[in-house]
Amino acid sequence: MTIEPRTVFDTGVVVSAVLLPRSVPRQAFDLAVQTGRLLVSEATIEELDEVLRRSKFDKYISVRHRLEFLMALVNQAEIVPITRRFSACRDPKDDKFLELAVSGRANLIVSGDSDLLHLNPFQGVTVINPSDFLRLLQMP
Repeated sequence: MTIEPRTVFDTGVVVSAVLLPRSVPRQAFDLAVQTGRLLVSEATIEELDEVLRRSKFDKYISVRHRLEFLMALVNQAEIVPITRRFSACRDPKDDKFLELAVSGRANLIVSGDSDLLHLNPFQGVTVINPSDFLRLLQMP
């Protein structure tokens, strides 16, 4: 990819990146940070905050470290005001990622969720899984 990517990560991929530091989602997340802009919205931040506070993740990493990751993400990412609304996804809870991508002029949505991947491309935005994201951005 020759342009600086503007990327939306769904909550599941970000949670995997936080919990599993050597995982493909973490590699994709780190590559996105190094090569482009991460986009977030108020709704995606709220969902990620709620999920990262779940006690079931304590066995992987402390809640303090999870919330520090969230704060770093918010400080580093571009916070996008939502200007377009959609009801396009089979799972209505995932529409927030489509809204963020279109409102923020994203190139890519990185997701492992079949409800989002099924929509590829959406309004000119490529919806891709973490492995394919790595392959795409690491091409010469």
